[in-house]
Amino acid sequence: MRVFRSNQVNVDEENPYWMSFSDILSGLLILFVLASVVLMVELMEAKQELENKQQAFTQELEMLHKAEEVRKTILDEAADLLRKRGIQVTVSENKTVLSIPNDILGFDSAAFNISPEFEGTALEIGEVLAEVINKENREQFLDTIFIEGHTDSKNFYGMMGKGNWGLSTFRAISLWELWVKLLPSQHDLASITNKEGNPLFSVSGYAATRRMVVEELTESDFRSNRRIDIRFTIRRPTSAEYETVRSRLEMP
Repeated sequence: MRVFRSNQVNVDEENPYWMSFSDILSGLLILFVLASVVLMVELMEAKQELENKQQAFTQELEMLHKAEEVRKTILDEAADLLRKRGIQVTVSENKTVLSIPNDILGFDSAAFNISPEFEGTALEIGEVLAEVINKENREQFLDTIFIEGHTDSKNFYGMMGKGNWGLSTFRAISLWELWVKLLPSQHDLASITNKEGNPLFSVSGYAATRRMVVEELTESDFRSNRRIDIRFTIRRPTSAEYETVRSRLEMP
């Protein structure tokens, strides 16, 4: 009996590298899937990080807007309460300054003391400020409240040679000292501090550099420039806080 040999050879035997190539492809596919998963996770993490940064920035903006709104509310409430008492003050257009005219404080030319007949009105102003500032922790949104003294353009040579600069500063000091000395304890302005724990109130003088009436022609013009401004500055992020926000917003 004749025996015939088959010429067919198993593919794997004919191509001994086929299984190894298949294993490599399978391995590469697994690596591709794993890399895709890792990439998706990283993208999700990057998206979440970006959302966190945007949220932090939004919170800072909201804080600034809140501080500006608190300042506006303080000024509007103070002016309204004072007007109801018959004390006519004005609020600047940008809602930062409460201006007290000379008619209320009675500063004569070259004088800085508040006369006794004007002390009552001056104390009412201090009481109202204490009331509106102490509401709802509003002082935490403020940085400094400046009591700013101003003069007219008439040259003054007193104040130990400090002239109008000294005169304007002493006007602010006179009002502050009156408040500290005579305001009742529940209206104590000196005890109010900002968020950093620093005293909220300060005094400054501008001489005739910020006149309300630039061209003084009448006595009324001169009198208008002899005034006290109460300037409210809000708390803003420090340079370190700005740097933190900036770094958060930088893409990794």
